[in-house]
Amino acid sequence: MVSTTAPFTLQQIGTGTSRFPSGVALPTITDASVDPYIRTRPIQTVQVECIEFWPQEKGTYPGIVLLHEWWGLNSQIKDLGARLACEGYGVIIPNLYGRIGGMVTGNAEVAEALMGKLNDSMALQDINSCCEFLNSREFIKRNIHGVVGYGMGGTLAMKFACQRKRLRGAVSYYGRMIQPDSALENALCPILYHYAEQDPWVSGQDVQRLRELAAKYNKPIAIQSYSNAPHAFSDETRPESYREAAATEAWATTAMFLKKHLQGS
Repeated sequence: MVSTTAPFTLQQIGTGTSRFPSGVALPTITDASVDPYIRTRPIQTVQVECIEFWPQEKGTYPGIVLLHEWWGLNSQIKDLGARLACEGYGVIIPNLYGRIGGMVTGNAEVAEALMGKLNDSMALQDINSCCEFLNSREFIKRNIHGVVGYGMGGTLAMKFACQRKRLRGAVSYYGRMIQPDSALENALCPILYHYAEQDPWVSGQDVQRLRELAAKYNKPIAIQSYSNAPHAFSDETRPESYREAAATEAWATTAMFLKKHLQGS
């Protein structure tokens, strides 16, 4: 459900699809004007397939790259994209499984297999290209970007926070801890980590180590814990794991974090 305090309603949100090359400079309007064959020339690079959501009110907005769980780019993550747009962001959701067929599943065994096939370095390249694509959008503030990820996407969000210099903030919902520990020394922006204490993916020792590393490297990493919540507690489509109170609290904390670091308030 969209918060009543969000500046926009779902009726004010636009949506569309986008497709652009990964890991290379994006074609500009000038490129298109001087190259009459740009639209028909065979594509030589991998294309990132995405869904976008944005407020339709004229203006410029911070950008968010939203990263899906191991299920793929399903309807639940699309709903979250629209919900984030209602908070005043231009949101782009890449299909992280695009390189392996773009599959979506509701079966945990299939999802685990898909996640196992994911090449993290290529996924991070695709996510970085999403930020470059956001920089080409006239309604997105240049280099005012954040990343939000759930589960598998939450792990990638933390990794991306240690890679892109111009990122303003990263939110990880119950992502696995990144390895090696020294990777966090490269964290380049504030991180908010939502820890489900009943999550078999992440142990209490993992989270304590995250706290210790944040202190050791003097990194702004905030950890929000939910004592009775399992993995995927924010996924309302899965009644066996959904916890409404924890999900509501996590969303409010996420909204405040993003507003502080992306909107400066």
